[in-house]
Amino acid sequence: MSQSPMAPAGWYPVGEGERYWDGRAWTPHVRPAPAPPPAAVDAHGLPHHETHAAPAHTAGQLHATPGVYPYAAAQPTFTQVVPKNPAIAVLASFFLPGLGTMLNGQAGRGVLILLGYCVSWMLVIVFVGILGVFGFWVWGMVDAYQGAREWNARHGIYS
Repeated sequence: MSQSPMAPAGWYPVGEGERYWDGRAWTPHVRPAPAPPPAAVDAHGLPHHETHAAPAHTAGQLHATPGVYPYAAAQPTFTQVVPKNPAIAVLASFFLPGLGTMLNGQAGRGVLILLGYCVSWMLVIVFVGILGVFGFWVWGMVDAYQGAREWNARHGIYS
């Protein structure tokens, strides 16, 4: 009958500390768990944490509390940014001038385009307003497209 391979001798996490395994059996030697190493900083100035894998053990050799590894909890967090779609911004401004610019986060400019478009419709009576209506309509679509591309570029998304 063959025996399963034994884990190598060394300190292993057990409960709140560590206990020494001599390669065949547990010894009475215990010690507190070591403090985690200080976090290094990566090239972007963000904290960098290494993930330490748990030592491989065979069943029944280590009776430690599952999931108690001092470095496992220190994981970096990342912020995810949803890109702006230039086509949707243009389509929104096609139906309502300035709406695409507002969707891009430039509400003041979008309201200005919409107000100019509305005032131009009132000036259609004088015939000068037709140029304004067309101009604000086109400006709204162009500005929405460029605004979405600029927003994406500022956030590292190239569309």
